[in-house]
Parts: sequence; C-alpha cells; structure tokens
Amino acid sequence: MATRKTAARPRGSATRPRSRPRFTGRAAVLALVLCSLIAALAYPTRQFIAQRADIAAQRAKAEQARARVEELRREKARWQDPAYVRAQTRARLHYAMPGETPYISVDPGAAQSSAASAPAARGAARQPWYAGVWDSVDAADRAAPAAPPRP
Repeated sequence: MATRKTAARPRGSATRPRSRPRFTGRAAVLALVLCSLIAALAYPTRQFIAQRADIAAQRAKAEQARARVEELRREKARWQDPAYVRAQTRARLHYAMPGETPYISVDPGAAQSSAASAPAARGAARQPWYAGVWDSVDAADRAAPAAPPRP
C-alpha cells in the first residue's frame, strides 16, 4: 500500500488557503521603476517636441526669406529695364519728356475742404516761427492742471 504524506496542520486553522496581499513587494518595485522611467524621459521628450517646433518655425522663416529674396531679384531685374525706369519716374516724380505738357488732376472736393481750414493755417504762417513757439507755451500754461491721482 502506498502511503500518503500529509502535512500536519495546526489545530484550529481554517481549511481555506491564505489570501495573498494585493500590493506585493515586487509590484512596488515595478511601480517605482516605471515612475522613475517616466520621470527620466519626460524632460527629454518635452525638449524634443519643443526643438521640433523650433525647427519647423525656422524652416518657415527661411522659406519666407527665400520668397522675399526672389521677389527682390525680380524687382531688381525690372529696374534694369530703361522703359520701366521711365514709367516709374513719370508716375512717382511727375516728370515729363521734353515737348510734353504735364497735367495733374485735382479733386475739387478736397480743395474746398482744405480751403475751409486754411485761414487759420495762413494766419499762423504769416507770423515768425518764434511767435508760434511762444503761442504754444502760452496755450500749455493756460491748460487746466491734471487731477492728482487717487490713492
């Protein structure tokens, strides 16, 4: 006959197995290692993302600079053309070629509105410059003093 070995149980112990604790030492070490890894990698990851954004911004800025350089090259090429220079001289500086009679059209509405405000300006223009300075000093002296700031 085969004999069976049984472990001796102390009297009074329950027959059900002992429950294991939910949070073991191994789980604590694993959680500590994971938290350490996350903490160690958080700053470099943030720096990496920030640097990628900076690189993208610099690339966009360089592309804008290239476009501006190309625009200026086209502008320079236009200014090399004598016909373009003549046209710009006529338009901007109101030059005329010999034998031409230049005309400038004026808006009559603008002339009437400027004429209404002109008498005061003409009176100020007739007096010497130092009188205008003295008048501005007098006007500043007559101005009401500013209210003191409230605490």
